[in-house]
Amino acid sequence: MHRKELHIISTGQQTMKEFVDIIVTIHHYVDYIHIREKMKTAKELYETVMLLTEKNIPLSKIILNDRVDVAYATKVSGVQLAHHSLDIKTVKSMFPGLQIGLSVHSIEEAMLGKLHGADYCFYGHIFTTQSKPGIAPRGIEGLKQIADSTTLPVIAIGGIKPEHVKQVIDAGARGIAILSGVLLAPNPLKAVKDYSYKLGREGDCI
Repeated sequence: MHRKELHIISTGQQTMKEFVDIIVTIHHYVDYIHIREKMKTAKELYETVMLLTEKNIPLSKIILNDRVDVAYATKVSGVQLAHHSLDIKTVKSMFPGLQIGLSVHSIEEAMLGKLHGADYCFYGHIFTTQSKPGIAPRGIEGLKQIADSTTLPVIAIGGIKPEHVKQVIDAGARGIAILSGVLLAPNPLKAVKDYSYKLGREGDCI
């Protein structure tokens, strides 16, 4: 039985200092911390990783979105690739030490990701979310179809609240990815503990 993972993703709505301050508080309950900041420069991303490491956040927990160069330079755990990123095969061959995640929206994309060397995939959005206004959620049934069709670990993302966790995991997800549900919560530590408890990890610090 695989441990159910909790991924936290930066919102793009906070300063990097605000983000780091929250991560310092919650990281013991989190498997992976994703820095997804499309408007930040390579230098700013590098400085954010350095700030996290100064606060004793393990590099093994940090994943950068898109920026393979910064991920390699900082020696973080991995990189999350999007449709506009370098292709998986290139990244895998040039940077074999990086864990590679892929965002997928179909069974075909998940199967290709597995074929080309991805280590896991994100699938969503599962529920309605403010970050995807006007776009219908893919739902639990879509998640189940993806999870049943690939051996890639599937991380569910999009509008997931603590009360949704059981049905998401029951649908076959290896874990969940949360943005505003934790980072923009009135009490991020309470929020992350709620998600951790629903994942069956009560009192579990990583």
